Amino acid sequence: MRHCSRKQGEEAQSMGFYLNSKKPFLMFQEEALSVYFVDKTDILKELVPIVSSGKDAAGESVAEKGHKYVCIARPRRFGKTVMANMISAYFGKGTDSSGIFGGLKAASFTWYEEHLNRHNVIHIMLNEMPNKCDSYEDYLTRISNLLLDDLAMAYPNIRIREGEALWDVFNKIVEFGEADKFIFVLDEWDFIFHRKFITEADKAAYIGFLNNLLKDQPYVEFVYMTGILPISKYSSGSELNMFFEYTIATKARYSEYFGFTEEEVDGLYQRYLKNVTSPNVDRDGLRFWYDGYQTMSGIRLYNPRSVVGALSDNQLANYWTSSGPYDEIFYYVEHDVDELRDDIALMVSGTPVPAKVQEYAATSMKLTTKDEIFSAMVVYGFLSYKDGFVSIPNKELLDKFADMLRKEPSLGYVHRLARESGRMLRATKSGDTKTMVDILEYVHNTESPLLCYSNEAELAAVVRLVYLEARDTYQIDREDKAGIGYVDFIFYPLHAEDDCIILELKVDHTVEEAIAQIKGRNYALRFQGKLGERVKYRGRILAVGIAYSREDKKHDCRIEVLREAI
Repeated sequence: MRHCSRKQGEEAQSMGFYLNSKKPFLMFQEEALSVYFVDKTDILKELVPIVSSGKDAAGESVAEKGHKYVCIARPRRFGKTVMANMISAYFGKGTDSSGIFGGLKAASFTWYEEHLNRHNVIHIMLNEMPNKCDSYEDYLTRISNLLLDDLAMAYPNIRIREGEALWDVFNKIVEFGEADKFIFVLDEWDFIFHRKFITEADKAAYIGFLNNLLKDQPYVEFVYMTGILPISKYSSGSELNMFFEYTIATKARYSEYFGFTEEEVDGLYQRYLKNVTSPNVDRDGLRFWYDGYQTMSGIRLYNPRSVVGALSDNQLANYWTSSGPYDEIFYYVEHDVDELRDDIALMVSGTPVPAKVQEYAATSMKLTTKDEIFSAMVVYGFLSYKDGFVSIPNKELLDKFADMLRKEPSLGYVHRLARESGRMLRATKSGDTKTMVDILEYVHNTESPLLCYSNEAELAAVVRLVYLEARDTYQIDREDKAGIGYVDFIFYPLHAEDDCIILELKVDHTVEEAIAQIKGRNYALRFQGKLGERVKYRGRILAVGIAYSREDKKHDCRIEVLREAI
């Protein structure tokens, strides 16, 4: 039996490990005081009406519609934990957080003081485990024991028997008037499903535990839960059907609160310019590396962790690597290499591919169709989804796919093209058109239906693949506005001294026509900068023409130097 001295009838305000914990306040305070903090506390305007049983925009009672159970599903590193900490810090009684919130967006709302630190909050980070955890029982026992200890200290007049169920103890607290209700903030709810020791029976038991603790309980004021995967994939019956789930590709609500919007990154970049004496990151670079995620509401989002990492380090780099191994991508691909291979080749070449994305089909390790595999990759943030098509969102993720293509022989011709891409770039810079033609001929003789070259679009897909390695040192844009027209490909060097490349494709036309178009339409102006600006690109400007004849199935290449290095 657990005991703690406390005046009878006094509502819980002391801090515990989970109950009114100081930890989420400290974590959010650290975030809010950081240089590149983005204030998203206005999400509270969506949540406070739920907690206070207020009215929504339609004048209906939110509580009556059952919205007090909210689950946010987002990829890793999209701010789920920061948001969970913020919500707990605002509502929770354990710590006076007015010093932090007073200067944030939430303080401007009329209800701000009414709910600030006025609620009992149970905040559980479900991705934390015991020191030695070899079973589901070890995992859940830690959670139950810590929470029971909190309740015993906060409510000493409630008798808690050894092994008593948590929901029974909560109901006692409410029944005997010790407290009214509790807000539950559960972060990374699906973490345990990804542990190797978890069985199907364990998953069912865990769902049952959450059901007993949360569903139809009088002590539940509001439940805010986060995770990567949707609840409904794991809850086969009605156990957790009280939750309203909000996912990145299928629900518009809450979209703007996870990930950084274009305007928010603009603000962070201005802050960066003021804080850094020698900035090495430009605004276009942030967009090229980290933009590209699409929400159901049409908002484009940046990966927040990567943006903050780049600005903090003063360097554009791949920050996704440390948040998940390369094998994660290939795990999904190897389930059906033959069917996925051409689609991956198209996506790497910059072409979106059609897919029926159903996030509820994205269970962790049981994928049987191409659409299920793409669904999983959208859920985990490897792909972006828009209007029935999936695509690789940005350079950061393209680098991961490119790495996979270069490493996996099972991908057949796509693997071979990726391996040739370094040689293609070197041949282009050295003016070795014979090698370029040899590589393109080799590509044409592969078995892929992708490479039938019936039009310039298919030839363009091939070119993106044979220049795959160039993406390590170039930003490659297709159909970019240049001079007085649109160029097929323009290679912007990431290092100012490197060669600039303008590439024009022609099917059933000559390379001379391709070069003439580059010169005649002044495509090279893209590298000149605006009037009065210092020239950003100081390397040579190369005009590259690539032609293919459908009649004799022959390629031709030509390179001219439009400007020597400055």
